[in-house]
Amino acid sequence: MVLSVRKGILEESYYTLIASERDLASMTMLNYLINDRGFEAAEESSNVFESKIHKNVKLYVSKLELFSLEDIDADIHGSKAIIFLSKHESMKKIPTLTCHSTGNFLDNNYGGNPKELGLCYPSLQKDFINRINNKKSLVPDYEICIEATHHGPTSLRCPILFVEIGSSYTQWADINAASLVCDTMLEVITLGFRNCAKIGIGLGGSHYPAKFNKLLLESEYGLATIAARHNLHLIDQIMLKQMSSKSVEKVTHIVVDKKGLGKERRRIMNLVSHFGLEILSV
Repeated sequence: MVLSVRKGILEESYYTLIASERDLASMTMLNYLINDRGFEAAEESSNVFESKIHKNVKLYVSKLELFSLEDIDADIHGSKAIIFLSKHESMKKIPTLTCHSTGNFLDNNYGGNPKELGLCYPSLQKDFINRINNKKSLVPDYEICIEATHHGPTSLRCPILFVEIGSSYTQWADINAASLVCDTMLEVITLGFRNCAKIGIGLGGSHYPAKFNKLLLESEYGLATIAARHNLHLIDQIMLKQMSSKSVEKVTHIVVDKKGLGKERRRIMNLVSHFGLEILSV
């Protein structure tokens, strides 16, 4: 993807929001930001939007799928994080607001390079999920949770966070959910957030890791990459090293869901015991 971006437009204090024309939830959030939050097209480009109020945010629109945008940081310089505004799909179609980091423990059909993890921003994710969870009364029919790490893009030099509305057409077009997600993220960016003193990588649990979600809501911990139970057979010393290094904040712990390790429990516990990070069991 080539973006028409003014040279040097982004400095280190900027955050980048990206929407896709191929994603209905993304477009619902984009329309809310334009119609209700004052984002206007920049003079130099039809796919770049700016706000006189939120001056530390740039909003971009792509014609491509979000998970395929592996080259966008060639055009975006100095952004503190890239936040993808996305739909969420699931077979059960449960109304859900969620967020997650990106990465492939092997490979998949949804972008990113094989065995490559995207760069995480744990404190950004933690503040977002806490703030939106505190507003759950505004979306009583929705579940609010994090997801384990999955899909692309994986090779960006900037930390990545997907924020998603799911899990079917009804929710993707829900302006109330879109406004809550957008307002919360703008609040996070505008008010700022504290960096977590304790950062863990997560091992175990389901794709919707309830124990790790609870850890973010009820403790001082932030979380970087999370490998769900179905990916644990792919975790070795090399992948653990990548999980601990792909964070803009120093990883201090390995957090394991002992009951959620399945048949890999003995191997994983032996592996992490020799890795050199403190282990927290949940």
